[in-house]
This record gives sequence, C-alpha cells and structure tokens, in this order.
Amino acid sequence: MATIQDYSGSSERSSSTEVLEKHDGQYPSVNRSRVLHKIDIRVVPVLCALYLLAFLDRVNIGNASLFGLKQDLKLGGNEYNTALVIFFVPYVLFEVPSNLLLKRFKPHVWLSGCLFMFGLVTVLQGFTQNYSGILATRFFLGLFESGMLPGCYYLMSMWYRRSEAQTRWTFLFSSCSLAGAFGGLLASAIGKMDGIRGYHGWRWVFILEGLLSCVLSVAFYFLIADFPEEAKWLTPEEKAFVKARLEEDVGQSGIDTQIDPKIIVKTLRDYKTILGGFMYFGLIVPAYSFVYFSPSIIQSLGHSSIRTQLLSVPPYACAFVVGMIVAAISDRLAHRFLFIIISVCVSISGFAILFVVHDNTRVQYGALFLAAMGTYTAMPIVLCWFGMNVRGHIQRAVATGWQIGFGNIGGIIASYSFLAKDAPTYRMGYSICISFVCLSTLASCLYFVGLTIENRQRSKSKKDTEGGSADAGNDGYAYLT
Repeated sequence: MATIQDYSGSSERSSSTEVLEKHDGQYPSVNRSRVLHKIDIRVVPVLCALYLLAFLDRVNIGNASLFGLKQDLKLGGNEYNTALVIFFVPYVLFEVPSNLLLKRFKPHVWLSGCLFMFGLVTVLQGFTQNYSGILATRFFLGLFESGMLPGCYYLMSMWYRRSEAQTRWTFLFSSCSLAGAFGGLLASAIGKMDGIRGYHGWRWVFILEGLLSCVLSVAFYFLIADFPEEAKWLTPEEKAFVKARLEEDVGQSGIDTQIDPKIIVKTLRDYKTILGGFMYFGLIVPAYSFVYFSPSIIQSLGHSSIRTQLLSVPPYACAFVVGMIVAAISDRLAHRFLFIIISVCVSISGFAILFVVHDNTRVQYGALFLAAMGTYTAMPIVLCWFGMNVRGHIQRAVATGWQIGFGNIGGIIASYSFLAKDAPTYRMGYSICISFVCLSTLASCLYFVGLTIENRQRSKSKKDTEGGSADAGNDGYAYLT
C-alpha cells in the first residue's frame, strides 16, 4: 500500500507535494488541475442543487405557517410542533440503511429516486385537510429525505482528499443557507398567490416547490456522478489517478468490499463514531430551531408576513459567505478544531443576546445573524472533520450515516424548543439552543483530544518499527485535527 499522507503537523504541505510529484510521474498524460476541475464541475454543483431542493422541501413548513397553515388545518396547542417532530422519526432511523442502499443501487439511481418521491410528498402536503394529513405527509417526507444529506456527503468524500474537502463540504452544506434565503424569497412571492383556484398561499408553497423537485429529479438521474471507479466522464488513466491519490490520503477505498455486519458493528462501537454523532447532535438543535422558528421570531418583532419572509433572507446569506471564507482558511491550514471552537462561540453569543434582550428589535435581529453564522459555519466543519477521518467505503458509509442520523434526533428537540406559550421572548428555546451548542463543543474537544493521542501513539509506533516492516496499523496514517 502507498504511504499515507501525514496530517499531524506542518509536514502536511511537504508530504502533499511529494505525493503530487509521485502521481505526476506515474500518470504523465494526466493534468492534475484539469482532473480536479472536472470533478468540481461534475460533482459539487449537482449535489449542492440536490440538497438545496431537499432542504427547501423539508423546512418550507416554517414559511407556510405564516400564510395560514395552522388556522386552515386547525392546529392547536403543540400540534404544529408534533407535525415537525414526526418528520425526524423515519429520517433518523433510515440514515445508515439509506447509505448502504446508495452503494448497492448506485448514487444516480438512489438519490434521484429519493428526490422524486419527497417532491411528490411535498405536493401532497399542499392538499392536506387536517392534522392527520399533515402528520402522514411529514412522516413520508422524512422517510424519503433520510438518504439525501448522508448520501451526498458520503459520495463527495469518495472524490476528494482531506486537504481539499472542507471548502467543498461547506459549499454543499451551505445549500442549507441558500435554501433558507431562497425559501424566504420564494415564499414571499408564492404567498401573493393566495386565493388562486381557491387555494391559500401556504398550499401553493408546498405544491409549487414540490413540483420543482419532481421535474428536476429526471435531470438529476443523468447528472449525478457515481463513484470515481464508475465515472464515464473520466478516462481510464484519470480514474486510476483519482483512485491512487485518494488511497494515498486515506488508504484503499474498497468499493467492491462486501457489506459485513462485523465491520458495521465495529464502526458503530468506535468512540470516535459516538463522539462524531454528539458533535453534530448538539448543533442540529439550534440549526433546526433557527430554520423552523426564525420566521416566527422575526414576525414577533412587529413585521408583516411578506416582510418577515424577506427579512429572513439576509442572515442566511451572511452565514453562507462567512462559512465559505472560514472553510477556505481551514483547508489552507489543514486544521479543523479551532475553527469549530470559534464558530460555536459566535453561535452562543447570538443566542445569548436573544435570551437577554427583548426590547431592542435591531439588536435582536442582529443577534439572528450571529446565531446563523456561528451555527451554519460549525456544522459542515464538524461533518467534514469526522467523515474524512474515516477510512474505507463501508466504514465511511456507516459512520457518516450514523453521525447524521443520530445528530438529527436533535431535530425532535428543536421542534419542541420554541412553543407558542413562550412567545415572544422564547427564553426556554434560546437556553436550549445554548445548552446543546455547549454539548457539541464538549464532544468536539473530546474528539480532538482522542485524535491527538492516537496520532502520537501512531507516530511513536512508526518510529519503533523503522528499519523493519510496520504492521497494518502503522502505515503512516494520521488523523486530521
């Protein structure tokens, strides 16, 4: 096996240069920059658009609630919150199975099929007539969306080296921010269709956005790239080059490895996998709280429904810009941990201001920017940091599915964090968000300490075996911290 690139310190850049020179010598007809550019064009934009549509159909209920959904369906008490929660039951349970099915049926088939199905369910949401109807459609929406985020991240992780990943992963995850911004603009326009053909504006939000997903699913069937070994748009030598550079980074991919229950159990029992779940879990609570309830929070500041939709756009746009800048710096320095800590501190400061200040609408609105920037910057770093440190096709499919599946249990908590009886101060909701961001911070610190200890042990073991043949556990691999 080729020597694995060492990420433990400043040697990363020199090691990377040696690797590139080695590959350039082995594949003289391959232009490395051109291949990476082809991957960027064929993989990233398609997955970003795919996840944007998924996230848009998932959270547009927050926009629809401002146009009379609760009144038309006669949702009282916490029934609206329960409609939010039911989505996460199948969403959490089917994350890992979905990733395994994606490997079995090929990404372009599985992901485009899921897109069509949850688009259809979103359309049906627009025709619901009661509480039972919205519960049923939200349940099946969660079922068909369960494979989207872990599937996109799993697929992308099989194309890029760790030193290249963060910018691309943040761009993918920033589809959430773009969906939030785009959703607010789209809802403000669709809301003006209120009364057309006898349908209220909230119904048109679901119908039109769902139809968009259904129509585009046909195009995505042909546009979604499969794994590198199966890419028809790469030459045989380019495929070999891509495979070699990825093996140099994280070891053999093992695309043909059969699904082994022992591998699945071993991966799930790893303490790093458990910590990865809690890192994401702690950030999901404030993330979904923001998505589902920021329209209500902004409206409580004294704005109309249409103006509320428009004012929900800038925090997401700002989060997108900040997230991309931080990701680029993180890739440049080949480091993740400190950028997570800085981001969660920004998030906590935003929610803390919202918890304390209730008489200054400008300060409250500004605090939403801090909450969005901090939360949506930290989340993709957490996902990329953990996912790209997992070696092997099956292990990575299971680990990323677990992290996102377990993490999304936080969506259940978020759904009940901001209750109608707590309006307009929502002190309980803000305190819950702060607490779970702190939980994510603690898990990140433990993960960092664990990786640091393992890297030192591997480094020591490598020195002890110099001059002899190292065992498989001492192949020079070091976790990215």
